[in-house]
Amino acid sequence: MTTAQTRVAIVYHSGYGHTAKQAQAVARGAGNVAGTESLLIPVEDIDQHWDTLEQVDAIIFGAPTYMGSASAQFKGFMDATSRNVFAKGGKWANKVAAGFTNAASRSGDKLATLQQIAIFAAQHGMHWVNLGLPPGHNNSKSTEDSLNRHGFFLGAAAQSNADESADVVPPLADLRTAEHLGARVAEVAQQLVAGRRALAELKEAA
Repeated sequence: MTTAQTRVAIVYHSGYGHTAKQAQAVARGAGNVAGTESLLIPVEDIDQHWDTLEQVDAIIFGAPTYMGSASAQFKGFMDATSRNVFAKGGKWANKVAAGFTNAASRSGDKLATLQQIAIFAAQHGMHWVNLGLPPGHNNSKSTEDSLNRHGFFLGAAAQSNADESADVVPPLADLRTAEHLGARVAEVAQQLVAGRRALAELKEAA
């Protein structure tokens, strides 16, 4: 029996390339799960992909945190879904969702952005997947190389020094954390797809 391919889209905005690098790591993590196709979609190209997003099994949203919230460009995408998705009968309902963000500061109020994205996903009736990692750097024996070194739970958070380019930051630990999120979402999406297929077969057999 062949397994249907699971499709995971990563919709993101990046102002200076740092969040794009994080998005690529998320896509890499999802794509490394056997039977999964990952799609990178910058918000600048979103008008070419509304139909595609209706067909995928999961959408992972990513934006830099600017002034305590998602960037204006990403918020523009969020607002555009009100007419392109929400008003058309909940086209994203029951898809898997997750989020990631990046900022120059250690905190930078990144949690506010992840909460903003999680509420946005809830408005579309999506199933939110958290990061699923313990805090990585919260004792004297842990290091900056730990996964989830910033100790976020709701999604993946990266930190990029403001005076360094995307060639240098985010650091490897944050990119590995992003890969973990992508793989986790892909696995959950596969489980839901398989479960729905099994339920449909049971109903047919009943």
